[in-house]
Amino acid sequence: MAEKSFKKEVEALRIEAGKTFHGEGILAVTKALLESGVSYIGGYQGSPISHLMDVFSDAKPLLDELNIYFEESASEATAAAMLSASVMFPVRGAVTWKSTVGTNVASDALSNLASGGVLGGALIIVGEDYGEGSSIMQERTHAFAMKSQIWLFDPRPNLPSIVAGAKKAFELSEASSTPVIFQMRVRSCHLHGEFITAENQKPKMTMQDCLNNPKRDLNRIVLPPASFVHEKEKEEKRLPAAIKFIKEEKINEFFKSSQNSEKVGIIVQGGLYNNLNRALLLNDLSDNFGETKIDTYVLNITYPLINDEIVEFCKTKEHVLIIEEGQPNYIEQNISLILAKNDIRTKMYGKDILPYSGEYSTQIIEKGLKKFLDKSSFTQIKTLSNFTVAPLQTAPLSLNNVPARPAGFCIGCPERPIFAALKLVQGRIGEHYISSDIGCNLFSILPPFNIGATTMGYGLSSASSAAFSKTGTGKNDKRAISIMGDGGFWHNGLTTGITNAVYNKSDSVIVIIDNYYAAATGGQDLPSSRVFNPFRKTNNSIEKAVKAVGVKWIRTTDDTYDVSKLVKIFNEALTTEEKGPKIIIASSECMLNKQRREKPIVKEQIKQKVRVLQEKFGVDSEICTGDHECIRLSGCPSLTLTYSDNFLRDDPIAKIDNDCVACGNCGEVAEEAILCPSFYKAQIIKNPNFFDRFFHSFSNSIKNYLLNKKEKKVYA
Repeated sequence: MAEKSFKKEVEALRIEAGKTFHGEGILAVTKALLESGVSYIGGYQGSPISHLMDVFSDAKPLLDELNIYFEESASEATAAAMLSASVMFPVRGAVTWKSTVGTNVASDALSNLASGGVLGGALIIVGEDYGEGSSIMQERTHAFAMKSQIWLFDPRPNLPSIVAGAKKAFELSEASSTPVIFQMRVRSCHLHGEFITAENQKPKMTMQDCLNNPKRDLNRIVLPPASFVHEKEKEEKRLPAAIKFIKEEKINEFFKSSQNSEKVGIIVQGGLYNNLNRALLLNDLSDNFGETKIDTYVLNITYPLINDEIVEFCKTKEHVLIIEEGQPNYIEQNISLILAKNDIRTKMYGKDILPYSGEYSTQIIEKGLKKFLDKSSFTQIKTLSNFTVAPLQTAPLSLNNVPARPAGFCIGCPERPIFAALKLVQGRIGEHYISSDIGCNLFSILPPFNIGATTMGYGLSSASSAAFSKTGTGKNDKRAISIMGDGGFWHNGLTTGITNAVYNKSDSVIVIIDNYYAAATGGQDLPSSRVFNPFRKTNNSIEKAVKAVGVKWIRTTDDTYDVSKLVKIFNEALTTEEKGPKIIIASSECMLNKQRREKPIVKEQIKQKVRVLQEKFGVDSEICTGDHECIRLSGCPSLTLTYSDNFLRDDPIAKIDNDCVACGNCGEVAEEAILCPSFYKAQIIKNPNFFDRFFHSFSNSIKNYLLNKKEKKVYA
């Protein structure tokens, strides 16, 4: 069950040619693929590209009508290898994933794909996630493009440019026999706009046609001596063909100054154009339609650079600003070399006046632009003003005034009690080395749990602790603990982690958290998801999979909220004298997905006047001692603080707010930790029947009678 359904939106993908398409960037890319006659599509979800996979899934009936094969790939490596279909056949294929972590996983297949080259168009749609708001390490896709010589598209962030760019990317791939990376930043994925549609195209050759007419070209297979021939072919044929196509199709764009000033210029990555234009507008140097007063060269293709275009742009310029997001400054270095070799003395500015790293927001670019104008003594345009735009009003900001907002588990998350139990166990038998994994479970490294020492990649937690797997032979020696989710397990963990642990007889503990979905990327289905999926084979057992690779010690629980049981399992795994890998499978449905599924049902039942019973937990303010141990062991956002009605108590006490989903974790933790009996469960009945009303009235009568009796006794 994905985070968002696009079943309504994908109907717009059927719109006929010549009409205006309205929607967000994700849908525009999908429409561009359909209009390009793509034969197959694959990929792996990850922000900001998860919704693209969701769109493909919801559009499957349309894809089937057009004879387009779609597959939710097991990993990014699977998706990249899928593009090999375009090596031997003139079929267009597109895959998608999150960069750079996805590109890391896919890099081996990408290297081989780029070496042998492609016959049909091969497009890799990469969701770029860069800057301080990113969820991954800070690297650039640009490095992979240069390393493997794959052309890198970075289109201007508007729907017409994105759609046209995707179509041209296929043509570029075919013209140069080279795969193309199509880079989509977060804003490009989710911006809204419109474009004029073309007709959806059935592929000229389907995948079944390929199977019925197999082809084989030994020269395209990456094996010596062909692999060296590929290297020469890249430089002698493919690169010149790509440069020729880019120049002839005018993919990069030149925006001429409306003031006929040729002394200064700006070179900018296509994906940053909107931010640049806004910064220019704030300084009266452009308008909302891009009528700039400074010559601007927009790199919709950031690799390869086109020497002739750069020379032509810079030869009359005295000062040029290069706006290149991320580090190292590959583009700036390359342009400087091009100008030096052509004896052009233009003064270049880049990372010397713009930040070396981090996302280039409008505010960042505006600051750099002002420095550039000052250094270039560019007074002519600054005094010309056809209109006035108020500058951004920003209040002074101090990091000391900004409260920390670390990422955390959702309300009622079934993973929270797992880490509460592990924290309790470590409190009793001592700290252990714990390696974490990519996914929701990684939030355990933060307060209140503070669990986990490393994270090396999706499904690599067990491999991360491999060096600690057999360090001790004594009775009191500790075991390493690895934690991974069900998504990481199927992506990489089964082979690189668990199978490897069995093979090397690792005496370690591996915890697999099964929440039924790829929860961290939006709740997509997995092989082990416990739902019926008409297009996929689900309900595949994780337990059977680990048994199949040789694991003997396995403990399971289908209720992670049972903290007492988890404590016993952890304690047994960490203290048993049995050697070999010990697997703990802790399963409970992701609460976020559960609420997405159940809330509409409950809402409809209430609307239909059906009796609905809902539960909430609370804290008795008279019993709570205010020691806050429950918060330190739970961390649930619905568990907060309030002040007691007792004026003699100054310290705040615990309180559960109305966001509570009645998972019961706080009460379970309090009981297992022997904290306090202040937690209670209340039942809320919507549309109560006669018996509910009678019982409520009767219980209130008893309660009031006892309270009155108590008051009479107190004041007698």
